[in-house]
Amino acid sequence: MAEVGITDANSLFDFVAKKGYGIKGLVDSGIVEVPPLYIQPPYERVTKKISHPNTNFNHHASVPIDLSKLDGPDNDKVVEAIVRAAETLGFFQVTNHGIDLDLLDSLPEAAHRFFEQPAEVKAGFLKGVSPTPLVKYATSFAPEKEKFLQWRDYINMTYTNDADAEKYWPDVCKRELVEYIKSSHKMVLQLFKILIENLGVTMEESKFESLIGTKVVNMNYYPACPNPEVTIGVKRHSDIGILTVLAQDDIGGLYVKVSDDDDTQEEGKKEEWIEIPPIPSALVVNIGDSLQILSNGRYKSPEHKVRTTNEKARVSIPHFVAPRPSQKIGPLPQLVKHDGGALYREVLYENYMKNFFSQAHEGKNALEFAEINRHNQG
Repeated sequence: MAEVGITDANSLFDFVAKKGYGIKGLVDSGIVEVPPLYIQPPYERVTKKISHPNTNFNHHASVPIDLSKLDGPDNDKVVEAIVRAAETLGFFQVTNHGIDLDLLDSLPEAAHRFFEQPAEVKAGFLKGVSPTPLVKYATSFAPEKEKFLQWRDYINMTYTNDADAEKYWPDVCKRELVEYIKSSHKMVLQLFKILIENLGVTMEESKFESLIGTKVVNMNYYPACPNPEVTIGVKRHSDIGILTVLAQDDIGGLYVKVSDDDDTQEEGKKEEWIEIPPIPSALVVNIGDSLQILSNGRYKSPEHKVRTTNEKARVSIPHFVAPRPSQKIGPLPQLVKHDGGALYREVLYENYMKNFFSQAHEGKNALEFAEINRHNQG
């Protein structure tokens, strides 16, 4: 069992972030209460709530869409459900998605295998030590920039080809993760095309592929927490890509912010968050900033966050599908003409991504990088 002095913030930071012990090492050391470095301000914490007065939000969150009904008699109803969820909550769940259910069941097991390895093994993938920049093991999100750390360890892997994955990815999980990425591509492309076609836009096949040409997978590990009510697994944020596909275990903890009026928040009005509950055999899908930008704001990239639990360690495996770094993203010209103007400027996705990773999570602050009004002020 590792020795860690939890009263010294600098030593604690070195232990969890620089030496690679992570939150798991902290918990394994026998702590009985959360160190001050992890105690979040009240507005960042999650008050468990599973429903919202707007039944449409609850429906999108908890009633899965059966993708096997596409191209059948119920095709239009399924398309309408996908589009409506993308325009409002920004989250939905899907079943009969074409991914082998045995593979889906194996993903949480693969995550546990990785994180239950000795700290020195995981530390071999720390930034600056990892044999490739395509694989990074870390804790929190941007610990050097955060005042209070998040109760999460994770490993992030960018897929380029099978050979690189075989050479560089961790042996205990690479087979399952590569198959997860490859087998979900058809579904991702299908959903993306549905959403683009609903906008009345035609697009070359090569453009579709370029806009979903970056494929990244995370394994997130949230150890059981002695004081879950004062911590956060992941702070409020939105994803930056086109779509995120999430496999989660049966513990739960993913929450999405609901808004009845286009992301605005009335002064003094309490924020509403609802849970995206685990559903057996289902995958969670959410809209990313890039798709909100492409659609000129019609599709919503939602704020979401993760609560912690004192029951047992939770794992989730998100697959982020995003534009290639060299791809420019901006509102589609047909929509700008129809809407009478653009809400966002055109930006290089590589620059958008660098901006996102240069700062701590803070709601949808990444989207401000592309908002036209922000750049016209001052």
